[in-house]
Amino acid sequence: MAELWQCTKLIRSKNAGPFVLTFDIMFKDVESYDRVLKSRLLTPEIIGRLYGVPEAEVRSFEIKEILTIKFSIPRKVSSGDVHDSDVYGGQFHGPLVRLPVG
Repeated sequence: MAELWQCTKLIRSKNAGPFVLTFDIMFKDVESYDRVLKSRLLTPEIIGRLYGVPEAEVRSFEIKEILTIKFSIPRKVSSGDVHDSDVYGGQFHGPLVRLPVG
């Protein structure tokens, strides 16, 4: 079974302001994009469970023109807080990389 990283050109996370993280999953071709969408692997419900946020707080965007799926979630700790482990939000994409794609 393939993992998500094998279907993509880029998986990244970054800040979308100090209180929100955004994830960009950019696919290498239309077939991979469609395969992942059909698998229902990247739904707000699954992303919410994966990152411990309520499904209602997960915003998702499917942008076929650029073969990209985006998610935004609230940060648990604001960027720059004394308890923040990643000021730029660039290391939160890790759990997505090895997700199995059916």
